[in-house]
Amino acid sequence: MSVNAKHEAREETPLRVALLGCGVVGASVARLLVEGRDDFAARIGRPLDVVGVAVRRLGRDRRDTGLPDELFTTDAEELVTRADIVVEVIGGIEPARSLILRAFEHGASVVTANKALLAEDGPRLYEAARAHGVDLYYEASVAGAIPLLRPLRESLAGDDVRTVLGIVNGTTNYVLDKMDSTGQGFAEAVEQAQALGYAEADPTADVEGFDAAAKAAILASLAFHSRVTAPDVYREGISEVTASDVRAAAEMDCVVKLLAICERQQREDGGQGISVRVHPAMIPRSHPLASVREAFNAVFVEAEAAGELMFYGPGAGGDPTASAVLGDVVAVARHRVGGGLGPAESAYADLPVLPMGQTRTRYYLSLDVADRPGVLAQVAEAFSRHGVSIQQVRQTVAADDRSSAELVIVTHRATDEALGATVREIGDLDVVVGVSSVMRVEGE
Repeated sequence: MSVNAKHEAREETPLRVALLGCGVVGASVARLLVEGRDDFAARIGRPLDVVGVAVRRLGRDRRDTGLPDELFTTDAEELVTRADIVVEVIGGIEPARSLILRAFEHGASVVTANKALLAEDGPRLYEAARAHGVDLYYEASVAGAIPLLRPLRESLAGDDVRTVLGIVNGTTNYVLDKMDSTGQGFAEAVEQAQALGYAEADPTADVEGFDAAAKAAILASLAFHSRVTAPDVYREGISEVTASDVRAAAEMDCVVKLLAICERQQREDGGQGISVRVHPAMIPRSHPLASVREAFNAVFVEAEAAGELMFYGPGAGGDPTASAVLGDVVAVARHRVGGGLGPAESAYADLPVLPMGQTRTRYYLSLDVADRPGVLAQVAEAFSRHGVSIQQVRQTVAADDRSSAELVIVTHRATDEALGATVREIGDLDVVVGVSSVMRVEGE
């Protein structure tokens, strides 16, 4: 056989794709691979053939995938040994981790959407991929269809990222958006999200911030070239956000969003560190993230040279997430055809993650106080003693009780530790009936 004939034969040999999982995303990936087979072959230089789909149980109607029944198997461990590319969309830690490591050992590159696994054990997966000379891609693990991770680790590789600020969970954004636009309470908005399929029957992972925290760890690792895991991320959910909090934000021309925030900050010793946190916060309606409605995601990135960038789009769903998965499949397939590998882990900066107490931001506080002279002075003295500077103050008399008033305070940037000490002291003052709300203010 001539050299040209050998080359042509190699070009016609399909790359073998194994799919782990056939839920909403997996079924979309399978269907789009079948429907776009000719286009993928043209883009890559070789066809992609699905050689198997690992599922928990056989016998279900899976005609929507476009694949024959004989390709479905419950033996995932055997399946990954005969693939060039493994797509993992089963989620969770195990058996996903073991299957990915087994795929690496057998020379397969891996595309995954598994944010929880990457946030817990990303460095180990990176090291295993490098040891076996294969790729690990995971664009779909954060923000669904939005091209975000590749710009962070490739397009901005020549820049210094200062801040990543984003809405990365569609469920919580839908809930908070409905609370803002309709005046609904938290429980009512969650029920509506569940009825529409935006929230799970058990929404804990979303509304308590676990999902967003895993994504924040991935974003911070890429943006700041440092290893960040989910336990490093400070996390608060939205279950304590009330309709009163949302109304108070509206009175300040703000909205409440659950934000994933990753930013460089100065350490107390003068060095650099990173703050990585997930919590509800007020942001001005003039900020680009304030206009992100319903279940959409958006991420705002600020870099030294590039300036301000924003990425926006659907953050979940079968076809949108499958789009991100297939983009990664094309990338790793091209590497298999042309040689080379994608970017490996970049953790050279090794910046420490700062404790939440050292994180600096602005705060909104609502206090129920006695309506008599000297109250504001006592409260202001407590702020001063802890080095927290007051930016705005507004006092209103309670309509149903002329002896009490509401005191609303917005601070300048202060550490979380100083603000916490201030709140504790204020709560003990005789003139303060109670601290009804404390919320961070971001985006200014």
